[in-house]
Amino acid sequence: MTISSSLNAGVAGLAANANRLATISDNIANSATYGYKRVQTDFHSVVTSTGGSKYSAGGVRATTMRMIDQSGSTVTTANPTDVAIRGNGFIPVTDVNSIGLDGTGFVTRLATTGSFRLDDEGFLRTESGTVLMGIPADANGQVPDYPRDSSTALRPIQVSQNQLIGSPTTRLSLGVNLPATDTMAGASGMARNATVEYFDNLGISQTLSITMTPTVPAAGASNEWTVTIGDSAQGGATVGEYVLTFDDSRGNGGQLLSVSTTTGGAYDPATGTAPVTVASGDIDIDFGAIGGDPVITQLSNIYAPLSISKNGSPVGNMTGIEIDSQGFLVANFDVGISRRLYQIPLVDIGNPNALQAGDNQTYSPTAESGGFFLWNAGDGPTGKLISGALEQSSTDVAGELTDLIQTQRAYSSNAKVIQTVDEMLQETTNIKR
Repeated sequence: MTISSSLNAGVAGLAANANRLATISDNIANSATYGYKRVQTDFHSVVTSTGGSKYSAGGVRATTMRMIDQSGSTVTTANPTDVAIRGNGFIPVTDVNSIGLDGTGFVTRLATTGSFRLDDEGFLRTESGTVLMGIPADANGQVPDYPRDSSTALRPIQVSQNQLIGSPTTRLSLGVNLPATDTMAGASGMARNATVEYFDNLGISQTLSITMTPTVPAAGASNEWTVTIGDSAQGGATVGEYVLTFDDSRGNGGQLLSVSTTTGGAYDPATGTAPVTVASGDIDIDFGAIGGDPVITQLSNIYAPLSISKNGSPVGNMTGIEIDSQGFLVANFDVGISRRLYQIPLVDIGNPNALQAGDNQTYSPTAESGGFFLWNAGDGPTGKLISGALEQSSTDVAGELTDLIQTQRAYSSNAKVIQTVDEMLQETTNIKR
């Protein structure tokens, strides 16, 4: 019985070391595979009997575990849609072959890195067919609220490469300096004019005609201007008229003192804006808040349009996409604007080493892996999403080669045990003869 148990222990040792050799070879083979997580083999003794005068060898068994919670170092790349994670968490992905014609039917998987590029159908995918997933943004680039404890809101990222976009003007800042001398007695009362381009809801260029007329008193100085705003889209009709009065006190001279509304939306002294309704909707005209940083001033004898600015843009073509530090997939356009298309959340898993490994460095949740929760990049227990970078393999080649030598020696030793047991059994057979 003792000799037989020795033989069984030797066989178990060969099998266990062969198993370890398989994991070492797999680790070394994937030492240059981005996102690969090394597999670790642990040995455990098997005890068949205890006590008594006879000892029976139980042998050894091997268990393997993929060390998914161990991250490799990151390396920068030239592709802005390559992604890696600095810290904990996973990016949601799926397989391009599982996506149905209606964009459904996919299975959510997890990854820690990937080199994603747009394919001919607009899916952001790797060469091996792994598609990045995210939460779609609305037409204004805002991501709606979504359930965080499931993957129901996730969709394969698909981007039309030929899309056009236009951004309507919704705010205009009237940064000018008006000459104080024009509001003094005896001045000519000449109006000052400015024409500002804006873009309507269809990206068509329109203009606002702004006329600034001083109030000339019989004596002294009025420090008062009437601002009239006309809209070209409505045949030049007046859409707003405001009377601006400027301070002439020491320390605050030239700053806005008050704004009264004649026509148009009411002026808000807290925000410094007044809405005027053009043909395509409201535009907030920024005169400057009372007591805040000056926007429009009245100083000296100089008329100077210093900083008349607005938002909005004409229609432009998409030039490329990128992923920012907050996990937003952003499309850039040749008119200088950008728009959020998707948000890529990071997935937190309680026990990542219990995930089931699949092809292409992807993983699937299991009953043992714990809860599924979506976080914004950099929030909660998850790390930061890095674009233009890839995570390298977590394999330490030097360490694996050291383990390889140890495994080879252990395998040879177990083979020697079997050889010795064979010789002892042969001696026993010879005694009988």
